[in-house]
Parts: sequence; structure tokens; C-alpha cells
Amino acid sequence: MKHITLAHGAGGAVMQGLIKDKMLKYLDHRSDIQIPLSALDDSAVIDDIAFTIDSHTIKPLFFPGGDIGSLSVSGTINDISVMGARPIALSSAFVIEEGFLLKDLEKILGSMQKTSVQADVPIITGDTKVVEHGAIDKMVITTSAIGKRTELLEENIREVKKYRELNERWIRDSNLKEGDKIIVSGTIGDHGISLLSFRGGYGFESEVKSDVAPLNRMIGEAMKVGGIVSMKDPTRGGLSNTLNELSEKSDVGILIKEEKIKVKEAVRSACEMLGMDALEIGNEGKAVIGVVFEKAEEVLDALRKTKEGKDAEIIGVATNKIKGVAMETIVGGKRIVEAPMGDPVPRIC
Repeated sequence: MKHITLAHGAGGAVMQGLIKDKMLKYLDHRSDIQIPLSALDDSAVIDDIAFTIDSHTIKPLFFPGGDIGSLSVSGTINDISVMGARPIALSSAFVIEEGFLLKDLEKILGSMQKTSVQADVPIITGDTKVVEHGAIDKMVITTSAIGKRTELLEENIREVKKYRELNERWIRDSNLKEGDKIIVSGTIGDHGISLLSFRGGYGFESEVKSDVAPLNRMIGEAMKVGGIVSMKDPTRGGLSNTLNELSEKSDVGILIKEEKIKVKEAVRSACEMLGMDALEIGNEGKAVIGVVFEKAEEVLDALRKTKEGKDAEIIGVATNKIKGVAMETIVGGKRIVEAPMGDPVPRIC
């Protein structure tokens, strides 16, 4: 393949190949970074400061349940939060197409403000550029964030060590071990299906809204219980891609139960109509959480007491009895859950 395609930015195996085969050899050259770029976690860590960045090219800019503004703030906060860090500040950079309506810009800025206040993470710096009409598709927003190590993270790790060995100082994709339980904080597929239906006029947009939300407060409540070893937000490539990343990086199998995975009926209907798998549809307000066996039920209870985690469920377990990810189906068999080549719904974030 000689050219970049949409699949190279869709979060699945094709994008992972681009990053690993082409990008890392040029960009990852320091050996003294605590969590480097090559780890491909949701954030990097240097000098105990978590740092991440996202560019948002979503289409359309406004969708049921949110817009590019709320998405850009929420997604970047969540990437810091799943590392166990406390997000403390954001930056935002705008590239805007000539002719963009000022009233739409103000609406997007208002969403960013509302989400920033909700999460208590201020936007403290940024940049704005305007390009010729046709140079981009309306607007691109790039957000970055920094986060601090906290006593809450230390307490969480101390709780893990009561039950098993953990040599890491952060919550990482590679921390899963046999016996750890896998929790998903709510229903899956809402974000991708809401966008796809809105674009195509399929009618599901009246029933399905994006789940876009900052998760730092929900994650904080779960960490107060302790015992969390891994966290990741299942965005591009959905739950399938996230579980396969956790499995590969931790070198442990993951067995999930289909009956435990919550999918709204409208999302299920849309997936059946369009021939899609809900496990591969992107989310923007959910977390996949690995927890030591002994603390899983307590963490689940803490999640369910929050607005964002009210539909949380334990969906599976890490195990050395299988390789990769497998699912026990409702009819009683098992099937392999592979990482998708790309997200079936392009430009969802």
C-alpha cells in the first residue's frame, strides 16, 4: 500500500500497522521516558506528568448528544484519566475553513466551556488558524492535556498489591494478569451509531444519542475503591479493538460473555440492519476497566453509583487458557473476537 487511506486513521489493525511500521522509528528515540510513545497507551508519562493530544475531524460537527466541542474536551480528558492521573489543564487549537459561520463557532465554544466546567479541567492555552475554503472540511480541533500523579493513584496501586504483584506505578494497558475481571462502564456502540444514523437519515438518531462525556469523576470514584490495574476508553475500533490491545500488551487471553455486554435495542437494530458488529463501533463516554478479582464487585458498585457508570457490568476475565480474545455467545458456543481492520464508521472523532 503506497497511499494513506481512511483506514489508516480508523483505530484498527491498519492504523496500528502504520504507527508501528512507519511512525515509531522516526518519533520514539528517548529511553528515559517513563511511558513512551512506543507503549501506545492512551497517554505518555514523563517526570510523573501524563500528557496526551488528540485531533478531531468528526463529521458532522453537530450530532445527537454532542458536537465537536464537547467531543474534543471529553476525549482528551478521558485519555489522561484512564492512566490513573488527574487531568489538570487542556489546550485547544483550531483550524477553521474560510466561510465558517460565527454562530456555529460560538456554539462549539460554548460546548467546550460547558464540558470543561463539568469536568473541572480548564482550557488554558491554544491557537487559531484559518485556511482557504476547500482546504479542509469545515474545522479541525486539536486538544492536548496534562495530568498529575496523585495520592489516589498511589492508594489504588497499594490496594492491588494486597492481592497480587504489580511492578508498574501507573494504570497501563499491559498490567492485566490471569484472574483480573473486565468491566465495561455502560452500553456500547451509542456514539458511532448516532453519527451514522444522523448522516444517513436511517431514523435511529431519535432513539440513540452519543455517549460523549468526560469520565474523570466516574474514574475517580472507582479508584477510591482501589484494585484497578488497566483502563482504556473504547473509541475507534470499539470494544473489540480495545480488548485485543489489552490482551496483546498484557500477553494474556480475555474471555468475555455476550450476555453481559449491554447494547441498547436501537443500536442492536441498527447494527443488524447495516450488517455491523456492535463490538466494533466506537464509543466516546465509556471505559474498559481491568480490576483484580477480589475488588471487582466493589468497583462495579462504585461505578453504578455515578451517572456515567450506572449501566456498568463485569463482562469477562483475563485468562491464560486462551490466546487473544474470545466470547461465550448467548447460544452457548465460543467465537474469536478479532481486532477490526478499522472502525466501520469513519470520522467519528
